[in-house]
Amino acid sequence: MKIISWNINGIRAAHKKGFLDWFQKANAEIVCVQETKAQLEQIPTDLTEIENFTFYNNSAERKGYSGVATITSIVPTETTNGLGIEKFDIEGRVLKHKFDNFFLYNIYFPNGKAKKERLDYKMEFYEEFLKILENHKKNGEEVVICGDVNTAHKEIDIARPTENSKVSGFLPMEREWIDRLLALGFVDSFRLFNQEPNQYTWWDVFTRARERNVGWRIDYFFVSKGLKDNLSNAFILQDVMGSDHCPVGIELKF
Repeated sequence: MKIISWNINGIRAAHKKGFLDWFQKANAEIVCVQETKAQLEQIPTDLTEIENFTFYNNSAERKGYSGVATITSIVPTETTNGLGIEKFDIEGRVLKHKFDNFFLYNIYFPNGKAKKERLDYKMEFYEEFLKILENHKKNGEEVVICGDVNTAHKEIDIARPTENSKVSGFLPMEREWIDRLLALGFVDSFRLFNQEPNQYTWWDVFTRARERNVGWRIDYFFVSKGLKDNLSNAFILQDVMGSDHCPVGIELKF
């Protein structure tokens, strides 16, 4: 089973840039996208009605903002929009799917760069989500988390760690949250297979950072430890264009 996650920075823009062609070549059973920036009725029908795939959508109340969608050939037994907390759910950041072997969370985590209030919002979102994961652990349930986490974990995950040490996305408290997530029993799937530097998933458009690979690894697949032996691969598709992010993915065997 191949699962891919990609912050596409606007599903309508991605559609114009050839997202459907990429999707068909990707050969994934499940594709999770973030920052769709569209209401369901605004999304092209050739994306919502792909043959043999089901399209799940969670849009923000505010038009042209946030949003996540999941395109899957494996029909989940249950799908839930949001975390069940209104202040977060109005931004359309979460799709939760229950499959036979695991729960899948497709999440566009908040960005804390704009102002202190947004950083506080991001950290509160992190805390509430961690509580949900603790309940999964208590229930003995396996979980896959994918999406744009908006934080680079370690210095190896960012091109310029020193310069960004006081910038949201690489603050100690944000990085510590990922430490706590791993301590809860999750693994950073990519780092199980690749310990090399210069592996990034987001680049600043305005400084043309992608041309120089001055990036951040802020898009992840975290899997609960019970699924670790099922992981056969994890990867970053740095050559895929169409967004300021690139896709990331995993392969699971059951």
